[in-house]
Amino acid sequence: MAPAVLGPILAIESSCDETAAAVLDRNGAVLADVVHTQVEAHAPYGGVVPEIASREHLARVASVVRRALADAQLTPRQLRAVAATYGPGLIGALLVGLQAAKGMARALGVPLVGVHHIEGHLMAAAADPAAPEPPFIGLVASGGHTALYRFEGVGRATLIGQTRDDAAGEAFDKTAKLLGLGYPGGAVIDRLAEQGDPTRFPMPFALRDHTTEDFSFSGLKTAVRVLVERERAAGRALEGAALFDLCASVRAAIVDALLTKALRVARAKQLYRLVIGGGVAANSLLRSEAMRRGADNDVEVYLPPRRLCTDNAVMIASAARAWLAQGRASPLSLMANADARVEDAVGAVSTQPVTGPAGP
Repeated sequence: MAPAVLGPILAIESSCDETAAAVLDRNGAVLADVVHTQVEAHAPYGGVVPEIASREHLARVASVVRRALADAQLTPRQLRAVAATYGPGLIGALLVGLQAAKGMARALGVPLVGVHHIEGHLMAAAADPAAPEPPFIGLVASGGHTALYRFEGVGRATLIGQTRDDAAGEAFDKTAKLLGLGYPGGAVIDRLAEQGDPTRFPMPFALRDHTTEDFSFSGLKTAVRVLVERERAAGRALEGAALFDLCASVRAAIVDALLTKALRVARAKQLYRLVIGGGVAANSLLRSEAMRRGADNDVEVYLPPRRLCTDNAVMIASAARAWLAQGRASPLSLMANADARVEDAVGAVSTQPVTGPAGP
């Protein structure tokens, strides 16, 4: 990737339920990576409540940014660009981070870069020198997104297939809620599944055939609900070994669906590099099976460190750095877009040359 033309870069991510800020130097090295999670705020409700998320971001964004600058040992005046996620996500949450970034960019007289959240996940690998360079097939799997892309760099992501209903992370969370396991469900199911038999409760794999590269997880969620109702009606408690086995069965089904589609696409497109991102990429079975099945299919698989799988600002800063390297930035009139399409990400940046203070 071309070297950045400006640095240091501060980025803010606030699309859902993490308030994050990160700082990269002009060479892409991570100087600071701060994430404030809202798990405790949303746990009583079994999922993310948009209004609570927005208020939490508003309450935390200033302190998270201050901590990132302190960790990077920089003052605001030393920044040479500010970036933020502009979409997709919860509109109130997006507005907090984007408006904070706009205010800083205007006050400091430095460029603003609006970053598409999915491009951020696809660029998370850029923070690791060992990661493959584009082009590659990208699988983004999280609580809000499950999709496959051909990724050739910022502004050049082509959608190949996506979920038609629930996202993979959403399927984990809804299963956990049905079982009374708490929130966030993916991590709990992953932990309990380690003790279970994944073959005890057969789960459906929707859209398995070769006619589509889309995903579907609503049938899996329904199958779990029907099984839970049947077991409870029969007076059988889903606890102990039965609970572990159900968690293992659900986890195995989701992982199989994700990897079967992703590896099939990589081979069909003759692009034998697969980068997996998003919160579900932190799942332990997905990580081990991706490496094993990738080797079996002659596909190079890359998984970012777990910290860079969940929402973070390092990935947003990495994408912003790539835009700046092209001499592009965003106007201060950029609007938050809850439904932003990754194919339209180039529309968030201007082709005008980047201007701002000369940086180290």
